[in-house]
Amino acid sequence: MTDLKDRVEHALKHDIAPALMLDGTGIEVLEVANGIASVRLTGVCAGCPATIMTVITSLEDELRKKVPEVDILEAVP
Repeated sequence: MTDLKDRVEHALKHDIAPALMLDGTGIEVLEVANGIASVRLTGVCAGCPATIMTVITSLEDELRKKVPEVDILEAVP
């Protein structure tokens, strides 16, 4: 996988956050540009700001380890 968006998507869905899907939450990678990965949570956690921040904060460090080109993981409504 050479495309940065594909790498971010793979890391999030397969390596970092597969447990999200167990409780009905999904993560959609919208865009990756200038060191920022923009994602949208879907399903159960989609509308809860506190949950979104908790999830994003916990995933961001792990994503940086897997895809060092990403500096920030941003949740988009």
